[in-house]
Amino acid sequence: MMTKKTISASRASLILFLCQMITALEVPLDPILLKELSQPPTITQQSPKDYIVDPRENIVIQCEAKGKPPPSFSWTRNGTHFDIDKDARVTVKPNSGTLVINIMNGGKAEAYEGVYQCTARNERGAAISNNIVIRPSRSPLWTKEKVEPKHVREGDPLVLHCSPPVGLPPPIIFWMDNSFQRLPQNERVSQGLNGDLYFSNVKPEDTREDYICYARFNHTQTIQQKQPISVKVFSMDSLNETISANLSDTGFYGAKPLTERRPTLLTPVGSTSNKVELRGNVLLLECIAEGLPTPVIRWIKEGGELPINRTFFENFKKTLKIIEVSEADSGKYKCVARNPLGSTHHTITVTVKAAPYWITAPRNLVLSPGEDGTLICRANGNPKPNISWLTNGVPIAIAPEDPSRKVDGDTIIFSDVQERSSAVYQCNASNEYGYLLANAFVNVLAEPPRILTPANKLYQIIANNPALLDCAFFGSPVPEIEWFKGVKGSILHGDLYVFHDNGTLEIPVAQKDSTGTYTCVARNKLGKVQNEVHLEVKDPTMIIKQPEYKIIQKGGQVSFECTIKHDRTLMPTITWLKDNGELPVDERFIIHKDSLAIMNVTDKDDGTYTCVANTTLDSVSASAVLTVVAATPTPAIIYDRPDPPFDLELTDQLERSIQLSWIPGYDNNSPITNFVIEYEDGMREPGVWHYQTEVHGTQTTVQLKLSPYVNYSFRVIAVNEIGRSQPSEASEQYLTKAAKPDENPSGVQGIGSEPDNLVIIWEPLKGFQSNGPGLQYKVSWRQKDVGDEWTSVIVANVSKYIVSGTPTFVPYEIKVQALNDLGYAPEPAEVIGHSGEDLPMVAPGNVQVHIVNSTLAKVHWDPVPLKTVRGHLQGYRIYYWKVQSLSKRRRRHVEKKILTFSGNKTHGMLPGLEPYSSYKLNVRVVNGKGEGPASPDKLFKTPEGVPSSPSFLKISNPTLDSLTLEWGPPTHPNGVLIAYTLKFQPINSTHELGPLIEIRIPANETSLILSNLNYSTRYKFYFYAQTSVGSGSQITEEAVTIMDEAGILPPALGAGKAMASRQVDIATQGWFIGLMCAVALLILILLIVCFIRRNKGGKYPVKEKEDAHADPEIQPMKEDDGTFGEYSDAEDHKPLKKGSRTPSDRTVKKEDSDDSLVDYGEGVNGQFNEDGSFIGQYSGKKEKEPAEGNESSEAPSPVNAMNSFV
Repeated sequence: MMTKKTISASRASLILFLCQMITALEVPLDPILLKELSQPPTITQQSPKDYIVDPRENIVIQCEAKGKPPPSFSWTRNGTHFDIDKDARVTVKPNSGTLVINIMNGGKAEAYEGVYQCTARNERGAAISNNIVIRPSRSPLWTKEKVEPKHVREGDPLVLHCSPPVGLPPPIIFWMDNSFQRLPQNERVSQGLNGDLYFSNVKPEDTREDYICYARFNHTQTIQQKQPISVKVFSMDSLNETISANLSDTGFYGAKPLTERRPTLLTPVGSTSNKVELRGNVLLLECIAEGLPTPVIRWIKEGGELPINRTFFENFKKTLKIIEVSEADSGKYKCVARNPLGSTHHTITVTVKAAPYWITAPRNLVLSPGEDGTLICRANGNPKPNISWLTNGVPIAIAPEDPSRKVDGDTIIFSDVQERSSAVYQCNASNEYGYLLANAFVNVLAEPPRILTPANKLYQIIANNPALLDCAFFGSPVPEIEWFKGVKGSILHGDLYVFHDNGTLEIPVAQKDSTGTYTCVARNKLGKVQNEVHLEVKDPTMIIKQPEYKIIQKGGQVSFECTIKHDRTLMPTITWLKDNGELPVDERFIIHKDSLAIMNVTDKDDGTYTCVANTTLDSVSASAVLTVVAATPTPAIIYDRPDPPFDLELTDQLERSIQLSWIPGYDNNSPITNFVIEYEDGMREPGVWHYQTEVHGTQTTVQLKLSPYVNYSFRVIAVNEIGRSQPSEASEQYLTKAAKPDENPSGVQGIGSEPDNLVIIWEPLKGFQSNGPGLQYKVSWRQKDVGDEWTSVIVANVSKYIVSGTPTFVPYEIKVQALNDLGYAPEPAEVIGHSGEDLPMVAPGNVQVHIVNSTLAKVHWDPVPLKTVRGHLQGYRIYYWKVQSLSKRRRRHVEKKILTFSGNKTHGMLPGLEPYSSYKLNVRVVNGKGEGPASPDKLFKTPEGVPSSPSFLKISNPTLDSLTLEWGPPTHPNGVLIAYTLKFQPINSTHELGPLIEIRIPANETSLILSNLNYSTRYKFYFYAQTSVGSGSQITEEAVTIMDEAGILPPALGAGKAMASRQVDIATQGWFIGLMCAVALLILILLIVCFIRRNKGGKYPVKEKEDAHADPEIQPMKEDDGTFGEYSDAEDHKPLKKGSRTPSDRTVKKEDSDDSLVDYGEGVNGQFNEDGSFIGQYSGKKEKEPAEGNESSEAPSPVNAMNSFV
């Protein structure tokens, strides 16, 4: 809502005057008013100040003006009157000041060079145009010169000078070859602003004989060509070969190899330079450097930053471009050229001058007699412009005097003007860089007030909204505006109203009592006028009973109410929406005056329903949600597909349409949801039916669109939720008349199968799309953007046409139009195709390889110019191969690998490289035709990596305390081997690992005898190689030392370090368990017998039994020679005692047996003596059999066996 305010009558008059002074000049007025008011001339259109014309065409110098009465025109040329009537070649356009100079029939544009100025004059003053400088365009030929071939050594800089002829305007320079292909440019090779071609350093591939500089003159649409320049680059290898062929061996030293050098500037020269640019222009600063490697350019502004959003870098950052320069862009700009060997720089001092530009341009002034006014002309520039005034085209100093006018520098002050003061004033602001000229008239008018708003205009609004009542007016002096309400009302004022400068009255919040007649009164000293308008304030439209949320069972009916209250003078309309869209077209939806009813509700009816009430002035709405739930089960009804429709009838038969009607069949308890109409073309496909359309199940009539030249028959199929009915009987046939095709072929494409052809293909029209007999196709093509005429052929019964002799891969505009015996189809759309592709011409340049790690490298390259691709760019392909392994120093079979990177990428990763190897690669660009030439092979080397595992580890010659290890070097050393590392540890009977021992072995060794090992022990070995990078993969093996042939070591050798071992535990063997069970059973029987006999008082002569049945295996072993001997005569004669049995921890008390198992470490892992002999071979624990086949298989100790079972 706008702010309420009141304005005094005098203040309102001033504002209205100022506003009217502007709007009367800028906004078109009433046409009748325009016919009556006088106005000085105003220039509306003129040619540019610097007008370069085409010497082959007529010269048109524009000058258009308006005024009342219409102005007359005159011209000056070079400051003197130009008499048009005396030159038969010069005419003026009717009702215009525009000159037309006819030079097409033998005239010369040079004869009409000069400075032209137009004057438009009527009785109120004279307006003048700018000084229009006419100059014909010039495109001179190149001066003849002898172009010497350029011979240059590889790596040296080179500049190819263009020196184009001076044209008007200056030509556009570009370099191409004999095939009119642009020469590729990059950071190394680029074109300067002066047109010269600069090489920072040359390469052998720069050798060519067709470096051609072209100059294009746009005005005359001509291109001039310089003589081709031949460049021969001598590589170091070729120079050495040449020198060696011409010099003796004794005097041959060879050409120096390529030497890298720090950058120096090719342009500009020196360390500093100056540049002057005009405000608003584009500032271009350039630095091109030579050096090896190619330098990179960087720009900085001393003491400041480069302007954001206005700074651009072009020509591979060699050109700094700043658009829309201003005085703030003055300063010192430094370009720095840098490569790895150093840098150089150049400082350009930029001074921004300015041609004059407006601060305040003079504006037209409308005054009434006796009023005061001013014309202000303020401009700025560098240097500051000089301001001069003219009146009606004459310097004001020599113009007729006007007492109401006073000049004060850039301002003219008018006081007490009269009608004779009307004139056109010109302000000229000029300095050494240009000028500005502006026309502004002073129009002194004495006009009584006029009101332009139509009388008795009616305004209608809704209460509580703002009301705007117009009162457009005009008068001189500017009238004062007053508003009244009613016939005899008082002047309106106060906070209830807002008075706008254009005369509009605003009532911010209109109420019912605001209704009435309002009178606008405009008055000045020449008269008064008034106008009445009428305001009606209406009651707002309201919904007094809104629709409510409903839940309904499927199959039921529901009603939404919507009762509205509205102004009785407005006619409302009520619209119902479902989910913010239109209601479904369904007879189940019934709209009453104040409600919406839905019959036989289905699941699809679920949603939000909105009632919208509209009048011509306002709109209101209200919504409610309908939720559909499952219906109460009812007795089963048999549902089926509907019966087919019948009695089909064709009526309203026209050329492109016909009406089909039918009678539905029985729906079989499932409502028909829709009808499907199908047609048969008896002329082309008799018996084949096609889909035509479908309609809602309540419709029995449909208007069908037809195609020409088709013999139609129709049939109808009914559809319900169960399925589709059988088709109806076919209707009678109806043959439509033939006509021109309505459409053209689709899928039009232009592709090339060969470099010099264009294959145009399309999808032919099918069936009745031909609309008549004699279907053909008009195939048209022309090269895009060259202005050629269309070439066309007419073909039939094909969908392809081949155009031969085309340039390689250029765009063509293509169109295919259908026609038949009755005429052509509508004009077809044009598509863009391309002639055939050819192999790319140029290899990617500046290929660089960055090593990421020993198996991964990143490759960078410069993209090739798109024009050299000569086809659709598909990507870049890298070929790479291993030359040799740096560790083996022998070449291998070259197996090239290929990686393709799609799109216009400029880098890619090479994975899976072998460490410490020498590789080569090259890059090629790929299009649809194939690959382009390869870039020069790039050699790179991968660093060392960790080696692979040794090729084998063999363990042989096992003895009691040693093993022999033999190995092979790694298959892939991936560097220089510096050592091998061997780690090993014993494994005991429970697979527990003992302490780890590590040995470092020189890299040149291939075998090792490992001694001082424990006997009959399993060892695990870990073996790997090392380079300076680290350790490689390890190889593991296991082996076992052999067992002592004696089986049991002397007790005296019991001292020694215990290590993990893995023995053959015969206690787990089946045969041993069976044997022990039998022995245990026998002993148990003997004990029972002994016990019985003892209880009887008898003795069991153990000694006698043992003597009689001596078993050599249970004889005690002598300590001196290890042989079996007799029991001693001590207590061994006695029967077994309870105290002599083995306790539960399976140990034997020392006092009960001289051969106690305590000395063998029972319950503890067996130990080695210092000499490697074994003590305590058998323990009470069960162990798995060893995996190796070289472990001891000797018989178990009978003492230990007895200890296990007694």
